[in-house]
Amino acid sequence: MWFIIGLIAIAATFANLYLYMTGKDYKLAMAMGLSFTALTLCAEYTLITNWVEVNDWAAIEDVVPSMERALWFLTIVSVLLNIAPIFLERKRNRRHIS
Repeated sequence: MWFIIGLIAIAATFANLYLYMTGKDYKLAMAMGLSFTALTLCAEYTLITNWVEVNDWAAIEDVVPSMERALWFLTIVSVLLNIAPIFLERKRNRRHIS
């Protein structure tokens, strides 16, 4: 489940960037990208919770250390890519004002 939600988050992030580059309203896509990123993290947490409930310590020991780094990295990248259009728009507006 987390994989599907993660793919939706990636697609929404690319839609956000595409809409910004074409000059269309990108804010809904930005919100969707960030929301699906959060849902991906929740789904991953649920997966780990299920492993704890069934005492699957081998899965936890194998997956959690590497997934923690990957989730941090991907979440930071998602946030930066999704908010980049806001900063680019502000920078563009400052140039027009000056």
